[in-house]
Amino acid sequence: MRIGKLAERSGVRAKTIRYYEEIGLLAEPRRLANGYRSFGEDDCERLRFIRRAKGLGLRLAAIRGILELYDAGGVPCPRVRQVARQRLSELDQQISRLQQLRSDVATLLETADEPYNVETRMDGEICPLIDVAEQARRPSLEESYVAPTN
Repeated sequence: MRIGKLAERSGVRAKTIRYYEEIGLLAEPRRLANGYRSFGEDDCERLRFIRRAKGLGLRLAAIRGILELYDAGGVPCPRVRQVARQRLSELDQQISRLQQLRSDVATLLETADEPYNVETRMDGEICPLIDVAEQARRPSLEESYVAPTN
């Protein structure tokens, strides 16, 4: 099948298929006499796998490792579990950072609700709300001090 049909059947854009071919996720297809690429059903399934793996947030480097293991005749499911565990840990860290960021923005908005007098702005100060939000985010020395335990 030609690249347009492959794109339609796999749900992956033709431009992306060419990119995957370029970086080695998809083997270089055979060429017809007219120079057009000719793909098989196995290429379509491989692209579907890549699309589903990316949909789960797996990175191309991890997907490459899984496919290399598969291509070498190995069983990729243990590797998929390992990659998924690592990705879950990354997502948990990302969620934690996003929750902190949300809290910081909420603090900024709470501060912004207070009346602000333009005349009290210091020279060179763009908007003190950003500084106030940053200061509110930092724990005081007393709050950050953890007494040693014996």
